[in-house]
Amino acid sequence: MNNIQSIYFIGIGGIGMSNLARYFMSKAIKVAGYDRTETELTKALVKEGAEIHYNDDINLIPEYCKNQSSTLIVYTPAVPMDNEEVRYFHKNGFSIQKRAQVLGTITKASKALCCAGTHGKTTTSSMLAHILKQSHLDTSAFLGGILKNYGSNLMLSEKSEYTVIEADEYDRSFHWLHPYMALVTSVDPDHLDIYGTEEEYVRSFEHFTSLIQPGGALIMKNNIKLSPKTGKEVRIYTYSIDKGDFHARNIKIGNGEIRFDFVTPAETIENIQLGVPVKINIENSVGSMAIAWLNGVTADELRHAISTFQGAKRRFDFLLKTNRIVMIDDYAHHPEELAASITSVKELYPDKKVTGIFQPHLYTRTRDFASEFAKSLSLLDELILLDIYPAREKPIEGVTSKIIFDDITCPKTLCDKEELLPLLKNKNDIEVLLTIGAGDIDQLLMPIKEILEEKL
Repeated sequence: MNNIQSIYFIGIGGIGMSNLARYFMSKAIKVAGYDRTETELTKALVKEGAEIHYNDDINLIPEYCKNQSSTLIVYTPAVPMDNEEVRYFHKNGFSIQKRAQVLGTITKASKALCCAGTHGKTTTSSMLAHILKQSHLDTSAFLGGILKNYGSNLMLSEKSEYTVIEADEYDRSFHWLHPYMALVTSVDPDHLDIYGTEEEYVRSFEHFTSLIQPGGALIMKNNIKLSPKTGKEVRIYTYSIDKGDFHARNIKIGNGEIRFDFVTPAETIENIQLGVPVKINIENSVGSMAIAWLNGVTADELRHAISTFQGAKRRFDFLLKTNRIVMIDDYAHHPEELAASITSVKELYPDKKVTGIFQPHLYTRTRDFASEFAKSLSLLDELILLDIYPAREKPIEGVTSKIIFDDITCPKTLCDKEELLPLLKNKNDIEVLLTIGAGDIDQLLMPIKEILEEKL
């Protein structure tokens, strides 16, 4: 790293890639990159000093990034290997590393607190980062969401020995990390295009637990299908909403608030108030507070931090909240996440109609979990189902949104993105609208919100 003068990111607009780009810019290293589409995130990176283009064209790579001895190439596995720029850098002998490999190198010297799991890892790691930032410990953090409290997915500290990391299991990326403590929220199967089987997917998490450093700790969700492979000097704790070494007690939900007592192995911290009062965040907060408590964050610091946590964008994000119409956006893209998100919304608004707009993410995930998606989405009062967002994948014959749509039991409409806004303009029965998915549905959020505001 000491000889690097510039870093070129292939897939710079990804949420994980962008925090690395911001990190290197903070170190006065030149940053440039390519991504397929311009987004609010890439626009922000350009304002912060990055040079970005959106066509796969080697002629658009800045000259200062073509010096093989002083430029590091960082790529995300989401970019296909037949990408022209990827081939150029390989052919010319550049140093090319995965995003996770670079992150592992940067954080190796710190006490890395790594949050992993099929779902819940962004919110949990974001809560943990906020708790530590508001405490006497402070922290750096590399996160998978934009924290509303800070307007960024990167936190930097010159004084803290801690780094909070959202540990991504895709392509076994989290195996490059060096956790001091690790939290595992869930191991429900996903990314079967990479792992092939549920057993191999779970095995990757078990290997991740073997990476925890001596003297550290593993905090795992109670009763998940995980057999830890930790060393003898690593402590193991469990947590959940109501069972385990860490859990919640005396949960009170009402008047737009959620309060509970936080039970630890040594004390009970009373009257915790959730800043984002959604039931699924009780468990997320228990996990994040468990790691913080094990590292010495005080009861008063925990109370203050959790009550002031504003959440991450696209994680149960209230975009419109009036007596007549509510709009909530969520990144949920796995059947278990969808069920948790929809159930939480219906608990918040038991007397209102909940309409969902869902954009499936990846052909392989849609194929592998079609029946599970249909079951979760049927919890809605009404569904508008969009076409599949392909991301890194090419189409698979016979795999479309219709294989989900046919098995959904609630009132439903199948449409493409171009039809969505006209459809919503003509709907006059929207009370609570939930937009869900990990694709580019976020590009439609503001136009959707404007349509709903016109109906008020």
